[in-house]
Amino acid sequence: MAKNIISKQITDENCMILNEKGEMVPNYDITIINFDEGDILKGKVVKIDKDEVLVDIGFKSEGVIPLSELSIRNNVKPEEVLNLDDIIDIMVLEKEDQEGRLILSRKKAEIERSFDKVEKIYQEDGIVEGQVIEYVKGGLILDIGLRGFLPASLIDVKKTKDLSAYIGERYSCKIIEVDRSRNNVVLSRKAIIEDERKEQRKEVLVNIEIGQIRKGVVTSIADFGAFVDVDGIDGLIHISELSWNHVKHPSEVVKIGEEVNVEILDIDYEKQRLSLGLKQTQKDPWVDKIKSYNVNDIVNGKVTRIVKFGLFVQIEEDMEGLVHISELSTEPVKRPSDIAKIGDEVFVRIIDIDYDKRRMAFSIRQVTNPDEPKEKEEVEKVEESKVENVIDSSEEKPEEPKASVIPEREKAIKEILKEMKDEANIT
Repeated sequence: MAKNIISKQITDENCMILNEKGEMVPNYDITIINFDEGDILKGKVVKIDKDEVLVDIGFKSEGVIPLSELSIRNNVKPEEVLNLDDIIDIMVLEKEDQEGRLILSRKKAEIERSFDKVEKIYQEDGIVEGQVIEYVKGGLILDIGLRGFLPASLIDVKKTKDLSAYIGERYSCKIIEVDRSRNNVVLSRKAIIEDERKEQRKEVLVNIEIGQIRKGVVTSIADFGAFVDVDGIDGLIHISELSWNHVKHPSEVVKIGEEVNVEILDIDYEKQRLSLGLKQTQKDPWVDKIKSYNVNDIVNGKVTRIVKFGLFVQIEEDMEGLVHISELSTEPVKRPSDIAKIGDEVFVRIIDIDYDKRRMAFSIRQVTNPDEPKEKEEVEKVEESKVENVIDSSEEKPEEPKASVIPEREKAIKEILKEMKDEANIT
């Protein structure tokens, strides 16, 4: 670390000395300081030229500050940063160059002094303030007594595009890295903004409750949903909560920058995030349309999707149901595509309506063979009756009852609902 040289104080007692002849003469040695290269001294500006500055440091000759060693700022003019008679810190670079001149650096002295302050602020997790003096590839340079680097990704919480727009602005930043040996200091303005927003979000979250309807702005869109800013709080509308209808991609429903009304579905206080719903703020068309249908109705529809376990059939816009593979035909079916193709019109019987999950189960085979269900139900009732009689008659040594007999129709319905749930990726 550089030393700070302090010259001896001249007093009445030491200003005059005896020479070899015994005469009292001025003590010139007391006015000339001793120093080494790398030492930091104080000096007085005595001359300002366009390409150098002369400084009196109490040496036998004046020191020279080359233009390149004047400031941490590039392309600066001497008269812009110094005035005659200014007392400044300088570092000794060379006691004598090839021309016999004393070479000094105001820039390196500033950096050395500033590093002491910056390291202390960094250790105390404090804040520095500086002016943006230039932009480089990947970020900004701030004057904090030395050249602090502010990466573009840490300028703001939002994506930064035009770095030149920041020139001349003053910003407070946190120090996230200090490397004195490499003369490197990395800053973050984003950390300051995030801390401020965190406190603001705490205050906002106090007044937000599950079930409330709030206004928000769509900030970004991903494959799995849309992100919305609600009073400064980040929220996500999952793709399943965007619309009552099937959505392939969120961009079909919302656009970036669009203002939307959303319902608060859940609040994560620790991460300060919201789970939001858009469809909850809209009327569900399925609820009104389903009133026109009943179980056992036979309706006409169009095949919209084919999956390994059956066909999806649309009976009108936004009204779709599954024909499970077991309900496609009275004969065994290996592939649903053997029975129908996408776009084919088919007649189906409604065999179940799940009002809570907004689902319908259809059957084609019960249209082509309408008596089959009745026959099966009668057989199943007889089988159930036989089981009950056997259990009732076994009084002395009751046998363990066999697995409960589940009617084939109910079994098929449960399979349909389970596989529809798997198809929709509902947990």
